[in-house]
Amino acid sequence: MNQNSLPIARVRELLAEGSRQQILVLGDIMLDWFIWGRVDRISPEAPVPVVEFQHENFMPGGAANVARNLAVLKNPVSMVAPIGRDSYGQKLKSLLESERVNCRGLFAQSKRPTSIKTRIVAHQQQVVRVDREEREAIDDATVKRILGVVEKQITRTAAIILGDYGKGGVTQPLLDGLKKICHQHGVWISLDPKPVHKVDISGLSLITPNRKEAFELAGVEDGRKGVHPLEDKGLMLVARTLQRKLKPALMLITLGDQGMLLCHPGEKPFHVPTTAQEVFDVSGAGDTVIASFTLAIAAGASPVEAAIFSNHAAGVVVGKVGTATCTSKELLASFQRDH
Repeated sequence: MNQNSLPIARVRELLAEGSRQQILVLGDIMLDWFIWGRVDRISPEAPVPVVEFQHENFMPGGAANVARNLAVLKNPVSMVAPIGRDSYGQKLKSLLESERVNCRGLFAQSKRPTSIKTRIVAHQQQVVRVDREEREAIDDATVKRILGVVEKQITRTAAIILGDYGKGGVTQPLLDGLKKICHQHGVWISLDPKPVHKVDISGLSLITPNRKEAFELAGVEDGRKGVHPLEDKGLMLVARTLQRKLKPALMLITLGDQGMLLCHPGEKPFHVPTTAQEVFDVSGAGDTVIASFTLAIAAGASPVEAAIFSNHAAGVVVGKVGTATCTSKELLASFQRDH
């Protein structure tokens, strides 16, 4: 066994304990609509491909995909968020319920339609994406309602994950309220940050930026790439800057084909190389990372164990097309390959 793996018995232990720890997921939820087809000709009306429709499918997206990732790992996950009072909101809710996500914390609003991302895909290549969404920040009444639901459930909650996709579902009043509740009850809070969204994200338990987001958050230009992460001076500077500026208990910087970097105050950064066999699609991999890392922590893993656990989950997901998930069985199989 190498140092970037875990004993199979430990993985089973974490999955078993993770199935007993409730996690709440909040933030921007959306519906992913995939239209699949084939292209045989260019349109006579404009220089664009004509996609001949074959089939379509819908998947939970954004923070809803984080919840879906937890549900397939048998976690009793609950979603707390507004959805549109429309057919797409109902579709999203029924998809989540079919995947065993507790949706009692979802509430419909007529003033805010459900966010939908429609992707047209031909021959495994995305041709175009159409977004229908309302990006305005949720109002104070909505924040109050979300915090009320969280307060009712906080004593039986092990962790909270915030999915910020820049759609207005994560605001400063919401963040401030959550920090206060979580600090009072000693509850873990994870966030996948969006640098374009200017909110104070300091003092959280975990932030999981990718390389691009980390450099943007630190206000540093990313110059040198390709070197080993631990020898990458720019990346090390960014890690130190963000730890000083945002003071997260833990920071996990995802680095694509270079794996991930775990940053823990007072300790040297720990690099976990990728376990991906083949990379087909990285969409949704960040959702898998934050979901599986938080699940492992809630189950009693050390930060290094949680990083290795989530790295294996992400390695499974990038080998699939579309916003995918990693089941307990697939995760165990991934660790089995190391033994």
